[in-house]
Amino acid sequence: MISFFINFYRFVKLVIIGIKKDPEFRFLSFFLVLLLTSATVFYTRFEQWAVIDSLYFSVMTMATVGYGDFVPTHNISKLFTIIYTFLSIGTFVTFTAKIVQFTLQKDHKKTPLHKLTSKFKNKNP
Repeated sequence: MISFFINFYRFVKLVIIGIKKDPEFRFLSFFLVLLLTSATVFYTRFEQWAVIDSLYFSVMTMATVGYGDFVPTHNISKLFTIIYTFLSIGTFVTFTAKIVQFTLQKDHKKTPLHKLTSKFKNKNP
């Protein structure tokens, strides 16, 4: 359980650093929140789902999980879901790739290049 909180803390820290230092990441974060908020409001209003159910469906669609426990029933909701899916999957993948990029850059800064090259020199006679 403690490792979950440590990993969550690291994730939040990376997001905050990304928002402060990277304008592209800042836009992605804003757009991701905008997509989730608008989809949650839409499904709450048109499908009459509870807010938590609407948010849950929005996140599951964005992450391409799609358990099938909630399904849009109105034609307007189905059309909205098609557009939302295309926009949100691309945004989610790009956001995730940026988080990975920040993680790798952070880890790369911890290991100086001369230590890496000396390790490889010692292995190859």
